[in-house]
Amino acid sequence: MLKLLRSASNAFGVLLFALLFLVFVVQVVARFVFNTPLAWTDEAAVILYLWAILWAAALVCTDRENVAFDLLYQKASPQVQRIMALAACALIGVLAAWGLPGALDYIHFMRRETTPVLGLPFNWVFAPFALLLIALAVRYAWRIYRLLGRNWRSHL
Repeated sequence: MLKLLRSASNAFGVLLFALLFLVFVVQVVARFVFNTPLAWTDEAAVILYLWAILWAAALVCTDRENVAFDLLYQKASPQVQRIMALAACALIGVLAAWGLPGALDYIHFMRRETTPVLGLPFNWVFAPFALLLIALAVRYAWRIYRLLGRNWRSHL
């Protein structure tokens, strides 16, 4: 089931990026071939870019796929790595969970505003940020749980 959800998440990420690329191509063709810039393509490209980046950060990329400054971590003993990983997970997870109510409140507040050209409600534009915060809180809570278990070394 988890594998199916991961595949669906990846497929949606690919769809977002493909739509972004398509909108970009339409924008370039309209501007440079027909000398008629389209306002909606700029707005759609920004919204699709935001969605693609936040979607990927929340549901596609794993911790090991992110860039990390880990010189000290790699030189530390496994026990110290465990403590460092627990501290990092707690910090990121708690900050994401702490920021979630404010983000949800702001997203809810923005439902009354719309984008200038496409007229999309801004709560739909900013929704993936809440998804990112939820994913971070859950991901790091799960990693803390695994780091506190018997096979913690395999989760470093």
